Amino acid sequence: MAKRQRRGTHAAPVAQTSGGKGHRGWRRVLSTILIVVGIGLLIVAAGIWGFNQYRYWRQDQVTKEMAQKYVTEPSPTDSSAASSAQTVDWESLKAMNDEAVGWIEVPGTVVNYAVFQHSDNSFYLTHGPSKEYDVFGQVFMDYQNTAPGMVDQQTILYGHHLKNGTMFQPLFLLKDQETFDNTPTVWYLTEGASYELEPLFVYFTDPNDTTVRQFSFSSDEEFRSYLTERLAKAVSRRADAEQIIQGTSHVLTLSTCNYYEGYGRSILVCVPKSEANAATAASN
Repeated sequence: MAKRQRRGTHAAPVAQTSGGKGHRGWRRVLSTILIVVGIGLLIVAAGIWGFNQYRYWRQDQVTKEMAQKYVTEPSPTDSSAASSAQTVDWESLKAMNDEAVGWIEVPGTVVNYAVFQHSDNSFYLTHGPSKEYDVFGQVFMDYQNTAPGMVDQQTILYGHHLKNGTMFQPLFLLKDQETFDNTPTVWYLTEGASYELEPLFVYFTDPNDTTVRQFSFSSDEEFRSYLTERLAKAVSRRADAEQIIQGTSHVLTLSTCNYYEGYGRSILVCVPKSEANAATAASN
């Protein structure tokens, strides 16, 4: 009897040890599963990041190819090259896409894009220069503007604010007054004319601000009152903007996204240098 009791009391710890090993085994299996899942998630995240980087790279390549194929820079030997516009091969550009209406360039930035116009304001948000699907889209003119632009009192161009610093992202940076002051020229080119403009002011608004999309006005006074109202919202501006507005008949407005709470849109208003100079001269 005594021996049986000792054997019985000796058996209990064996059962506990076996249960502990079972728990440790499951913990090891669970840890392995979590590690594998974690590695899998890291691989997926890396794949998504890599794919996005590829898309940014491809978009940059398309932009460079477009500029190389359809645009000729002013000759560096030309003494006026610094103040001269590029030359666009309109025939070839329109053969590639008959919805091409203009070309926008901001010297000293990456902004150097063909401008398209579709029958709505959605198509070129997700389509490239050859009308193929492209999540980064293209720069386009409001479908209600009169082509090729700079015909109506206000012409509006739209472009994405891409995180790699391309498309219209540099225009968002003009919210900084120093950057604004160091950006003296914006070129808008059409098949029949080259418009040399300069930034007048930048303001923020929200995507539901329908008053932005006004193109023609009943009088110059109404148009200038419209601009003055927007100047009151400016985050950066020309010091003499009020004076310039009084001599302005046309503006080119560039719209892109921002990510500030309560806003959502950055709007750059540009005025032809000829009109700005005339307004300045008239006040002297």
